[in-house]
Amino acid sequence: MITRNLLAILLGLTLSWLATTCHAKTTSGLILTINQRLGLMQEVAAYKWINNKPIEDLAREAIVLDAAVNTALNYGIHPGSSKQFFKLQISAAKEVQNYWFSVWQSANPPALAPDLINDIRPKLLVLGDELVTHLPGAGDIREIDFVGNIDVEGLSLQSKIDIHQALKQIRTYSSRLEQVLATGILRIGTTGDYPPFSLRHSVKGERTFSGIDIQLGKDLAQSLGVEAIFVQTSWPTLMKDLEKGKYDIAMSGISRSLSRQARGYFSKAYLSSGKTPIVRCEDMPKFNSLSKIDNPTTRLIVNPGGTNQRFVDAKIHSAEIIVFEDNRKIFLEIINHNADVMITDRLEVEHQSALHPELCAAMKSNLSYLEKAFLMPQDSPLKNYVDTWLDLRISEGLINKLFNKMTSHASSQEIQ
Repeated sequence: MITRNLLAILLGLTLSWLATTCHAKTTSGLILTINQRLGLMQEVAAYKWINNKPIEDLAREAIVLDAAVNTALNYGIHPGSSKQFFKLQISAAKEVQNYWFSVWQSANPPALAPDLINDIRPKLLVLGDELVTHLPGAGDIREIDFVGNIDVEGLSLQSKIDIHQALKQIRTYSSRLEQVLATGILRIGTTGDYPPFSLRHSVKGERTFSGIDIQLGKDLAQSLGVEAIFVQTSWPTLMKDLEKGKYDIAMSGISRSLSRQARGYFSKAYLSSGKTPIVRCEDMPKFNSLSKIDNPTTRLIVNPGGTNQRFVDAKIHSAEIIVFEDNRKIFLEIINHNADVMITDRLEVEHQSALHPELCAAMKSNLSYLEKAFLMPQDSPLKNYVDTWLDLRISEGLINKLFNKMTSHASSQEIQ
C-alpha cells in the first residue's frame, strides 16, 4: 500500500512538472517572439522616416491581418479570438513606430536603415509564424509575468495589458471536424499533378483542379454543408503541410503507408492497386521484369517525395535514376526518349497509356501492393465522419462510377 501511494505521489509530481515545463516554454517562447517582433519596429520606423513613408498603411495591415488569422487557423485557433490579438499586435507596432518618429523629430534622426521589403519584412514573417505556434495555451500566462517581461522601448503599459487580455481570449477548437463545421470551410490538400486523381489547370490566370479525388472532395464538403477550398501541396511537402495544419484532409491519390500513418490518420481505402512499369510500347520486351529494369543501361525516371521514389530507392540498385520534379510532364520524357521507364501506380499507367498511345504497361502483374486513401491530421471525429461518408459513397456506387468514367473516357480532358 505504501509503495502504491508513493508511486501515485511520484506520478502526480511528474505530471505537474511536465505541465509546468510546457507552460514555461510557451511563456518564454511567446514573450521572446513578441519582444523580437516589436523590437524590429525601430528599423521599420527608420526605413519609413528616411523614405518619407507614412506609418499607417491600412491596405497592408488588412493583408497582414488576414494572413495571420489564416495561419492561426492552421493551429486550430478560433478566427474571432486570434483576429483581436493580431489587431492589437498591429496597433502596438504602430505605437512603437510613432514613438521613434517623435524621438527623431527632437534629435538624432537615422541616416541609414535596412531595406523594408528585402530585409526587415522576411524577418517579420518568420517571427509572425513563430508567434502563432505559441498561441495555443497562451491564455494561462499571468498578467504580471507577461507585462513584466515585455521589454520594447516605446510600448505603453496599457498596450501590454491589452495584448495580455487578448491572449486570455484565445480559443481553440476541440477537434478539426468542429473547426470545419464552425468556419464553413473544408481545406483540401491536393498535388494537382496526378491524373486521374488530381490535375491542376490554369484558366485565365485562375488555378483550378479536376479529377476523381477533386470530385470526391466536393462531395465530402457538400455532405458537411461547407465550402471546399483546394490547397496546393506537393509530394515532398505533403506530410510537413499536414503537420503545419495547412489542410484538413489530403485527397490526391495518396498511398497508405506506415510512415505516413505514424504522423497522421488515413481513411479507409477506396482503391487497391500496385506499382508497375510504364515504357515506350516498342520497349516492352526489354523491361518486362524488375531484373531487366535494374540494369546499368536503363534510364529510370521518378518523381521525388512520394511512394514512387521510396519504391525505387528500395528496389533499384544498378539502373541510372533520373529525378524529375514535374510530375505533369514526366511521361513526355519517356516519349521523347529522355528516359526509358517509370515505375508508378497501375491506375496511372493505364491512364497515361490511354492518353499516350506511345506508352504501354511493361508488365501484366504488379511489383507491389498498395491502397489509396485520404490523409488527415490525427483527429478522430474527422476520421470517423470521413470513414462513414466513404462507406456510404462506396455502397452507393459513386466511387466505381467515377473510376469507370475515367477508364472509358481517358482523354486529354480530365473529369471536371
